[in-house]
Amino acid sequence: MDENGCKICSYNQQVLDKLRKEAPDEGTITRLADTFKIFGDNTRIRILWVLFSQELSVSDISDKLGMSQSAISHQLRTLKQARLIKSRRDGKNTFYSLDDDHVKRIIEQVLIHVEEK
Repeated sequence: MDENGCKICSYNQQVLDKLRKEAPDEGTITRLADTFKIFGDNTRIRILWVLFSQELSVSDISDKLGMSQSAISHQLRTLKQARLIKSRRDGKNTFYSLDDDHVKRIIEQVLIHVEEK
């Protein structure tokens, strides 16, 4: 258990020390706010959720979420620009996956927070 009583959370001590000592510069704050805005859309959260454990094509994501490929493609473009997902081409198909484990940790931490009583 950490100092805040969290049994699951693990923190990067260097980041915590930096946050305690100094506020981020305006550019960093803007990028941070922009990233939080990306997470503010239900469809994007659902897309990230289905990519949590597997790489999928636009068609696969569309089928899983019951949405048009056009709507999914639009959101994938936004997620990719924010570096939350990455893509890989295989012939004519493009497959999408979470960019890295940081994305998983963000979702996990927010889920822990919203499920707290």
